[in-house]
Amino acid sequence: MIRSPVLHNGPLPVEVVFHPSWWHRHAGISFDEDFFYHPKRRVEVERMMERVLFERFGDLGLGEERDQDRPVIGAVHNAAGYLLSEMLGCRVEYRPGEPPAVISALRRDLKLDVEGAFAGVAFRRCADLMKALKETFGYLAGDINWAGILNLGLDLRGQDLLLDFFDRPDEVRAFFSGIAEVIERFTSVIACETGTTSISVNRTVRHLQGPVFLHSECTLTMISTAHYERFILPFDQAWSERHRPFGIHYCGTDPDRFVKAWTKIPRLDFLDVGWGGNLRALRERLPRTFLNIRLSPVEIIHQSVDEIREAIVTRVAESADPFLTGVCCINMDDRVPDKKVRTIFETVFDLRRRKTR
Repeated sequence: MIRSPVLHNGPLPVEVVFHPSWWHRHAGISFDEDFFYHPKRRVEVERMMERVLFERFGDLGLGEERDQDRPVIGAVHNAAGYLLSEMLGCRVEYRPGEPPAVISALRRDLKLDVEGAFAGVAFRRCADLMKALKETFGYLAGDINWAGILNLGLDLRGQDLLLDFFDRPDEVRAFFSGIAEVIERFTSVIACETGTTSISVNRTVRHLQGPVFLHSECTLTMISTAHYERFILPFDQAWSERHRPFGIHYCGTDPDRFVKAWTKIPRLDFLDVGWGGNLRALRERLPRTFLNIRLSPVEIIHQSVDEIREAIVTRVAESADPFLTGVCCINMDDRVPDKKVRTIFETVFDLRRRKTR
């Protein structure tokens, strides 16, 4: 068994994140703009969410901060990227039982105003929130999901960006460089205040030592490996040198399609593995990378507890090393009963005991 020299985690960390519809139904939480930007409500609702988790799953270790008022700047119990899209010019709709909906800007050009992103209303609201919380508490906690280069590019340009890969490759590179600059600047601001950048991308990273810099690459499933290597890989390579631990969040069903390209990243410490991926192939090519196994929040609705247990046991075995493996299920909605959530934790707890004796 190999222990990561930068993550220093225990065996098989496990985490879940519920979709806003779950919180809306079970806790009556409305995900309007005040949920994200009103200082007092930010603190109150995060404490409420911790309390709800403790009441339902406290024996599993959830809700440990239920008695604390913490100045959490972003929705660390959600999984949604929205703020950088809004900063860069997209419209965002806030809905009671849903994550923020980003409406594509459908830009006609590939020009980017980096300074303008930090001078606009969206970032100023975030900065005002952070200022108010810090004045009250003296410190800040949590972070805000910063999405990723291709994710943001598609939010801004729409599907025409995929044609730009062929028609305007040099402009695409400059466009992505601008997006990367915005990400770097934004995450630096957050990390300087809270010491973390990516709990809002995947809560699993809170179990690891050091602020994992987790690049969301959900939309890679839409492009070829050749286009990834041409347009995105250079940023991952550079970030892996500057930000450690460095990780990639990939929630598609085909992560093994990119494994050969990912071996070209100097230090890939963490990989979020979309459901359906070939864990054996990933482990063979990435022997020292922490593989975070993602269970499908859609499939789990229809699976029995035995099927959930079997899926976890099988995939953990394929990952081969409990110190380089985690398990999570992100964005489970209000149709998932508590017994299935318990099955995830209980199965992992049992595997943890058996594999570390």
